[in-house]
Amino acid sequence: MASTKAGGSAKNLNDSNPKYLGVKLADGASARPGMVIVRQRGTKIEAGKNVRVGRDHTLFAIANGTVAFRTRRKTNFTGRIITKKVADVI
Repeated sequence: MASTKAGGSAKNLNDSNPKYLGVKLADGASARPGMVIVRQRGTKIEAGKNVRVGRDHTLFAIANGTVAFRTRRKTNFTGRIITKKVADVI
């Protein structure tokens, strides 16, 4: 006879911490140097004027100004023309 009841196996209990990705400063918001504009995986949004890219693809401001988003037509390496979003600090 078993001394304790049979316990089921516990699978699917692991979960990763949230990464809090996304746009941190909206269009028209004021930015100071070093403020994060977008946290992203890969360059979904590219860096424009007065914006630099961090090593984890984070976009941050390098000058005082106002955040502005725009689209830019860009030629892909295959020759296909694609539209990319660009973040600027003006």
